[in-house]
Amino acid sequence: MTPDEEDDILQDAYCRLSGLETVEHINYPKAYFFQIVRAVVADRMRKARVVRFETLTEIDESYVISEEPSSERILSARLELEFVLDLMRKLPERCRRVIELRKIEGLSQKDIALKLGITETIVENDVVKGMRIISEAFKRETETTPSGVSKRGNDQSRNRRRY
Repeated sequence: MTPDEEDDILQDAYCRLSGLETVEHINYPKAYFFQIVRAVVADRMRKARVVRFETLTEIDESYVISEEPSSERILSARLELEFVLDLMRKLPERCRRVIELRKIEGLSQKDIALKLGITETIVENDVVKGMRIISEAFKRETETTPSGVSKRGNDQSRNRRRY
């Protein structure tokens, strides 16, 4: 406890004592005063615990990283998704269908081959071809724009999180 805190406690105790309407009921003034001081200290401790607890709660809440993506990241993801879907629409029909079944629906190469009536080798080749076209388009888009800002938005904003 600092000297300033001690002075504040004594001041509060004197204020409580002076706030009494009468002191006639006090038989032992010194003991009575120390009782008031103990009550002031107890009140301060009780309040200090509450304050510290609330402060810790506020600090904990303010530093928790939100699991929600930031609005910038949501926008960037939506723009990227639209970009990829647009690229997929431009793929040859069979290649587009193979990419959809493999990457979106998660079917195995064997299941795709059976479903489309083609060989697994064709499925594998179409997946490679489609993914290469999409990857190269992403690479071209990010290389042709200054300082990492693409037509889809700021690539750096995808990594930000809200606090």
